[in-house]
Amino acid sequence: MPKCQMIPRLITALLLFAYSTAQAAELPLSVAFTGAAGPYSKERWKLDWPGCEFQDGIEEGHVSLHEQEALKWLRVSFVPGQIGPEKGGAGWRYPIGKHRTAELHYTLRFSEGFDFVKGGKLPGLCGGPENVSGGRRADGSNGFSARLMWRREGRGEAYVYHKNQPENYGHSFAFPDDFRFPTNEPVKVRLAVSMNSAGKRDGVLRVWVTLQGQGERLMVEQTDMEWRSAETFNVDSLYFETFHGGNDLTWAPTRPCWAEFSEIQVVKGKSP
Repeated sequence: MPKCQMIPRLITALLLFAYSTAQAAELPLSVAFTGAAGPYSKERWKLDWPGCEFQDGIEEGHVSLHEQEALKWLRVSFVPGQIGPEKGGAGWRYPIGKHRTAELHYTLRFSEGFDFVKGGKLPGLCGGPENVSGGRRADGSNGFSARLMWRREGRGEAYVYHKNQPENYGHSFAFPDDFRFPTNEPVKVRLAVSMNSAGKRDGVLRVWVTLQGQGERLMVEQTDMEWRSAETFNVDSLYFETFHGGNDLTWAPTRPCWAEFSEIQVVKGKSP
């Protein structure tokens, strides 16, 4: 290719990179869903979630946009008999800049008669050079992740990969015994992460949930987290993942169902 053609392309690529970096670096950051209701194309996904390096579920047709009472919802439809984001749900890692503290807010709604089966993943926050999930253990240098899960009969938990996790497949912090995720009702979620100082277990994880007609309720509070061994990474991404699973098909839904997400925002967290 002639140099005269390469230079404009290089400039365009650099501008796009600078734009996505600038977009990702400032908080608060809100995800604005563009376009009309209907199938959520890869092109629209790229516009709404700039800077992502991978995606599952978009090209497979699992994601669509719905509008109700002037509020847009991103709907992920789960595939009967399938698990994981690529075959049965959706997932990507959205860069938000690097922050010592951050809070993720979103509104969630499960379809009426949702098939909870054994459990499944919900969005959270993460950071570090690798995607530590799916059995890839966090070791203090490769990263962390803090997502939510639904469990049998609508129970809930925080599902976390951190330096001191007891097993390869994450560390579960259960919601109170009396909690159940409702179906066909909006649920507001607030998840906060504060990174630890090097060599100390002073990191923080908190999760709050607000059910319709009720006040906000603290579900999880851990103030002794060691997310990292050295201060080489921070919270840097919104980890948008939702799927049934689990590591085998006994976690798979037996009938069509979906989860919707709206009012997705990341804000600066408060110091512990």
